[in-house]
Amino acid sequence: MPRRWFVGLAALAAILATILVALGVVFSAAGPAVAAPKPGAEAAASSDLAAQRRTRIRVYPARRGPGPNSVRQCRSWLAQEYRVSGTVVVPRMQCWWE
Repeated sequence: MPRRWFVGLAALAAILATILVALGVVFSAAGPAVAAPKPGAEAAASSDLAAQRRTRIRVYPARRGPGPNSVRQCRSWLAQEYRVSGTVVVPRMQCWWE
């Protein structure tokens, strides 16, 4: 039984190696996808770029805390927890900003 598993793993490795080689051949044959620029195209591109206006994006930080007049409200209680060593009473607290 273990021999079949080993043969299956070897076959899987051979298939994976074949796929990787095929992908390497396909991508190496593709060559560069960018065409060479024409001799006068660089001057025209720079003048077009100068004519464009930059778009300004303002980023404001997210409000991460309460406002200046906020008050923290809390509610506390005692709760039972059932543990292996026995039942214990533990303090609990829940707080929020108003």
